[in-house]
Amino acid sequence: MDDAAVSRASTATTALGRAVGRSGSHAPEHHAATNSLRDLILGGQDGLVNMLGIVLGVVAANGTTHVLIAAGLAAAITESISMGAVAYTSFGSDRDFYLAARRREKEEVETEPEVEREEVRQIYAAKGFEGRLLDEVVQTITSNRDAWVDTMMDEELHLQPVEKKSLFKSAFVVTLATLVGHMIPIVPFMVFDRVTAVILAIALSAVALFAVGVYSAKTLIGDWRKSGFQMVAIGLGAAALGFLIARLFHTTGT
Repeated sequence: MDDAAVSRASTATTALGRAVGRSGSHAPEHHAATNSLRDLILGGQDGLVNMLGIVLGVVAANGTTHVLIAAGLAAAITESISMGAVAYTSFGSDRDFYLAARRREKEEVETEPEVEREEVRQIYAAKGFEGRLLDEVVQTITSNRDAWVDTMMDEELHLQPVEKKSLFKSAFVVTLATLVGHMIPIVPFMVFDRVTAVILAIALSAVALFAVGVYSAKTLIGDWRKSGFQMVAIGLGAAALGFLIARLFHTTGT
């Protein structure tokens, strides 16, 4: 075999390996990392904005610091648990949806193998495979029923499996992030006088929101400055709305 033939064979083998291995471990790892970031942002931002809104609302209504701290801690505990439960049930629904879709796909592979085999061919033909290499890819994938179904789930339906342990992890991350987010605006009121505490609560919240936006952009994609300021604007804007509503009710009540 000459060098050119060896090169072609090597290229074909490499391409075949890449094609068959597309549903390997790198996709779930990236998916898991994305989920963890989503959970962190979901819980942290929700907790922080909610607590900052409560803090500013109590201040606007001239409530005492004791009432503010008591109400804040009660909200922090109850909402953190609630958010964790919501995350578990929500991601549990994603898992159920995936399992149902996989069951349907498996039935289609068993009852209409030729149709499903042609779909595999079309998927990889669209990726640029052709001729003998395409035939080898299709044959390799469809020779293993589980790999076949995995390929259809990933390449056709673009669905990733959700493991049960991931549900508990998501619920834990959301619960913890929500609790931490709640504590950021309320801690200053445990240490400083009210005016200083309000300033620190807003400043610390803005810094935390900006940091989350930056981390999100650096981890995924986007301009870190735009992402950071966008997170600050959304968070502080929502909290300011809570302050204005509380102020309005307080003014109306008096």
